[in-house]
Amino acid sequence: MAKTEAKAEGGTLSKEEREALKARTAELRRQSKGGNKKERDRQDVLDAIEGLPEPDKSLAQMVHEVVSETAPDLDPKTWYGFPSYARDGKVLVFFQQASKFDERYSTLGFQTIANLDDGDMWATSYAVVADTPAVRQQIAELVAKAVS
Repeated sequence: MAKTEAKAEGGTLSKEEREALKARTAELRRQSKGGNKKERDRQDVLDAIEGLPEPDKSLAQMVHEVVSETAPDLDPKTWYGFPSYARDGKVLVFFQQASKFDERYSTLGFQTIANLDDGDMWATSYAVVADTPAVRQQIAELVAKAVS
């Protein structure tokens, strides 16, 4: 199926969208169980990263490292199967792997609670294609600004 045909005919959900919803339902079930929720959520993120194909796996690991170092107060959790980082239960930043929707590149995305406001228009999603010192620095700066 071509990328432009990801949406199923008749306005129904595509296979990828159905899989994302199933992942979210499973996440909500796990979160409702007893025990240390934060530790379970952190382990879910590590498991999600471990299960990714390359190069998504190494990019997601890099994002996890940078976000964890830059904003240790954010709570790792999965969100629609994506490694994500939340404040007060609300996702602030997430990594969307290219393989999830058969895309050309992975993205680092920010939700509306991120403090990235810059005038009348600003970016909330960034393509990530390599793990370099410059990319790590840019992600660290974006996350620092987002949590400020």
